[in-house]
Amino acid sequence: MTTPKKNLLAAAVLVAALCVAFGSFLLFAPRDSSSVPTEPVADARPVRDDSHRLTTPRRSELTVVEFLDFECEGCGAVHPTVERLRAEYGDRVTFVARYFPMPGHRNSTTAALAVEAAARQGRFEAMYGKLFATQKEWGEAKESKAALFRTYAAELGLDLARYDAAVKAPAALERVEADQRDGLALGVQGTPTFFVDGVRIQTPGSYEGFKALIDSRLAR
Repeated sequence: MTTPKKNLLAAAVLVAALCVAFGSFLLFAPRDSSSVPTEPVADARPVRDDSHRLTTPRRSELTVVEFLDFECEGCGAVHPTVERLRAEYGDRVTFVARYFPMPGHRNSTTAALAVEAAARQGRFEAMYGKLFATQKEWGEAKESKAALFRTYAAELGLDLARYDAAVKAPAALERVEADQRDGLALGVQGTPTFFVDGVRIQTPGSYEGFKALIDSRLAR
């Protein structure tokens, strides 16, 4: 990995650490009625049967779960590393993405709903990738970016009538909330937070570090 790339990932880890540091404050700070609830669940699990899987190897040897916020700069910065790991280990490792919108971000829940609406047309991964690719264009905005996300849906060829209905459906918000409730019960306070085979880990500071961790687990 080149020095600029190492610096970028190191910066991502620093941002993630700051997210965790502020996580408790943000999660329990006053929010508007559209924000997701913060009540954890008793039977929390890092991954569930209906969790969104980015890879589905025929024989999975390991599961890597990321609780993420599409507006989180740390998540955006570590995304290329996750994609690189997926490309390398996708036939052996199950990679799972779970929603964890942080209320300090104006469009975090809106983005999650856009991705969930796309998922209901079988395009979870397409919208997931689109939002990370365009994060710098809409992240940290004070106004709603729902209309922009709708244009992304159109660009991806989604049925917009179905997309609109899904975004507004209580079931979509419930799906996002379910992931967050699991995360809260598992001790997630900020994003990105990773679990490897059910154990929460400290996000490695480089691609090489993450690769070494996966290799060590696969060698067991």
